[in-house]
Amino acid sequence: MVCFDLLIHSQLKDIPMMTQTTEGPVTADDVVEYLKSHPEFLQKHPDACDHLLPPKDTSSGRGIADFQHYMVQRLKKDKDIVLETTRDLIEVSRLNMNSVNRIHDATLKLLEARSFPQFIQAITMDIVTLLDVDAAVLVVESHDSASAAGLNAAGVRLVPQGTIDGWMQGQQSMLQGDIHGSDAVFGGAARLVRSQAILRVDISNMTPPAILAFGSRDPEMFRDGQGVELVSYLARVVERCFRLWLDVPA
Repeated sequence: MVCFDLLIHSQLKDIPMMTQTTEGPVTADDVVEYLKSHPEFLQKHPDACDHLLPPKDTSSGRGIADFQHYMVQRLKKDKDIVLETTRDLIEVSRLNMNSVNRIHDATLKLLEARSFPQFIQAITMDIVTLLDVDAAVLVVESHDSASAAGLNAAGVRLVPQGTIDGWMQGQQSMLQGDIHGSDAVFGGAARLVRSQAILRVDISNMTPPAILAFGSRDPEMFRDGQGVELVSYLARVVERCFRLWLDVPA
């Protein structure tokens, strides 16, 4: 760094920021900051290299001064960073594609139902396997309507009126990780649930509020801040299928 001081004093006498001031002499940090803000310095002053001591390559044990080796090592590090970033992007893309395929398969399974009981089974059983979760349930508020009675007979969980609005607090979806499943939502499967996705299902103005809930034993499968586009799409499919089976308007 002493050589840099000599260099700056000889080459940059006309630049005030690099001369001695009342605050003290030029420091190594001053030199580094100047070179960072003027990366073209050595291009404009190639003769400055004659006064510099390059980093030493100690890997060979001979202590050879070699700028090229230093730059190659820097490029290798940059390459490693790029490769790691690329691998991460590929892995994220692969996981996203896998999720898309699972949602497509679940959608087809819902559309393949030939009766209302088969449709309910697709929600509560088939989707569990297709989405690789441990529980999938439809929770509907109890209501004095034929629709609610039909759902209850089909085995869909019912909760008191006002419960779902209290849970959702105006939100259309909630993803939560590192939790313990609720008996009110998952029933006997609650002990398995460590993360959950709760999606509001607005079937019709003629039907009570409902939610579609997915639970996993993996605490990190669902978590706050995660994208909800795919599972929200599946919830919209469930809504439309319900309208067809119950013959109710949107």
